Amino acid sequence: MSAAEHAKPEHGTPEHLVFITGRMAKARLEKVAATLPPERFAWSIADAGVKVAALMTEEIIRRRVTIPEGATRIVLPGRCRANPDALARHFGLPVERGPDEIVDLPAYLGLAGRKVDLSRHDLRIFSEIVDASKMTPDEILAKGLDLARRGADVIDLGGLPDTDFPHLEDCVRLLKGAGLKVSVDSFSLDELTRGAKAGADYLLSLNEDTLDLAFETDAVPVLVPVRPDDLASLDRAIARMEKAGRPYMADPILEPIHFGFVESITRYHETRRRWPGIEMMMGTGNLTELTEADSLGVTALLVGMCSELAIRNVLIVQVSNHTRRTVEEHDAARRVMFAAKADSALPKGYGRSLLALHDKRPYVQTPDEIAAQAAEVKDPNYRIAVAEDGIHVFNRDVHTIGTDAMAFFPDLQKAGDLASDGAHAFYLGGELTKAETAWRLGKRYVQDEALAWGAAAEAEVEDTTAFKKAGHTRHSGPDAAGTAARDATPAEAGAAPPETTGPEEARAADALSETPRDAGARIVCGRLVPAKEA
Repeated sequence: MSAAEHAKPEHGTPEHLVFITGRMAKARLEKVAATLPPERFAWSIADAGVKVAALMTEEIIRRRVTIPEGATRIVLPGRCRANPDALARHFGLPVERGPDEIVDLPAYLGLAGRKVDLSRHDLRIFSEIVDASKMTPDEILAKGLDLARRGADVIDLGGLPDTDFPHLEDCVRLLKGAGLKVSVDSFSLDELTRGAKAGADYLLSLNEDTLDLAFETDAVPVLVPVRPDDLASLDRAIARMEKAGRPYMADPILEPIHFGFVESITRYHETRRRWPGIEMMMGTGNLTELTEADSLGVTALLVGMCSELAIRNVLIVQVSNHTRRTVEEHDAARRVMFAAKADSALPKGYGRSLLALHDKRPYVQTPDEIAAQAAEVKDPNYRIAVAEDGIHVFNRDVHTIGTDAMAFFPDLQKAGDLASDGAHAFYLGGELTKAETAWRLGKRYVQDEALAWGAAAEAEVEDTTAFKKAGHTRHSGPDAAGTAARDATPAEAGAAPPETTGPEEARAADALSETPRDAGARIVCGRLVPAKEA
């Protein structure tokens, strides 16, 4: 039996968590940990003695942290770059990286009422290449592979009216050869026939007048009404396929707003009522493409409808500039809706992927907490934080608050030598502008990190076990020559002795104690960098 298995608490015994942190975060961590239900969690805080938790390395943690008896799990700060697996082997206990922000700790521990798992879904995404007939086979293959990378399950080749598609067969075979599922979408029965013979997996779309083709091929047909308002024709096509026992999907056709949208929604509901167990499809493009609104919210609503009606296939298009991320948005929405439905819950509390402009909890610190942090700062490097009252900029000499990025310049010019350090001034201007955007929209702001836009923008993929590289403005200003000498100080220089505290000790402490300056760490463009990164 492993040490980790030995550490599992007995049934009914609270799990004993050890939170490893640094001096500056300890007070806030104690405050949040004190809210954890004691019947579920006992806890200890292991302060490694360094000032900032993000600077802790595996070596520092191994040498300076002592795990108390009875601990069952170790939680690292989200921005700590130590390797959890290596530390788990060292301590003989499970080690995991917690959330980036302390305020998110209760939700991370499952106190929001559910454990979030967004790895599953039951919605198949057909992503249409609408102008396939005008593209070369190689261009179509590159496009298809890109759509699949983004989350598409089936690549749909769209035929255009009155436009020949002589290379249709070649394109189908090329995509299939790359391991992709393929559908052919055309008003031309000839193109549908050719696509099916070339090996297409699905045909979009057949109605009761063209349904004979479904019996001449193994491709799965998507059935549509002869006219969108002729639901009876769709019923007759469905009945014929049911009688034959052949696979198919039914799509009652979603229409644009002011052109039958509400009536088309009722047709989806009615089709599901009449045919409870059949496979259905919804084409979402008539809403996402033909409504000039941010497509993420529209997509979330439509995928929510699909979830309620057990519609397991969507046909999407990505043509307009405002729908440039529609594949990723559908992929995010299908995961959130699946998880919420599995939990019999509202689609709330399942991550931030469907939130682009605003955050549910934008401010991770109160103004008072930021003021307390500012009082601890002993160096001239600027920190930037956002709270409900605005943007806070502070170092050892100044703490100023405002809502206009450009209005900070006079105070910062007095407090520092920005006039002779153009790169640093450039950095502060960019960072403050980002902070202003976050404050005005109600988004989370983290200094030196990009704003999170959910599924609406590509997120930066980072190595969570490695420190970030220094930015372009690192060695700037009149004292650049002395930078390397200052950075050569070890990361633990001046660090306080490590200590481990529990709830009783935390209650006895009135405030965070004064700590020696961590001389081994310096802020480069506002980002803490350990000495070994110099």
